[in-house]
Amino acid sequence: MELPLLVAVRSVAPALALGNTVVIKPAEQTPLSALYFAALTEQAGFPPGVVNVVTGFGEEAGAPLASHPDVAGITFTGSVETGKTVAKLGADHIAQVNLELVARAQ
Repeated sequence: MELPLLVAVRSVAPALALGNTVVIKPAEQTPLSALYFAALTEQAGFPPGVVNVVTGFGEEAGAPLASHPDVAGITFTGSVETGKTVAKLGADHIAQVNLELVARAQ
C-alpha cells in the first residue's frame, strides 16, 4: 500500500513546490492512496483544486488526461507498453513527459 502513495508523492511534491496544480490518475487497482493523499493536502490547507484525483481505467481516464492540450507535464510509472502510449499522447501537444517504465519478465 505504501508504494502507490510514494510514487504519487514523489511526482506531485516538486510540481506543487513550483506552484502548479496537479491531477493524479492512480492505477485502477490502487485509487484509495491517491484519494487519501488529496484529502490530506486539503486538511493541510491547500486550496481546493490544487490537488485533484481522477480514478478509472487508462483508456477512459488516463488517455484523455495525457492528450489534453492544457496538460503541460506528465509523469507515468508503469509498463513499457502503456508508457509508449503515454509518450505519444503527450508528444501530440508537446507536453514534458517523464517515464519510469518496468519491463515485464518474459
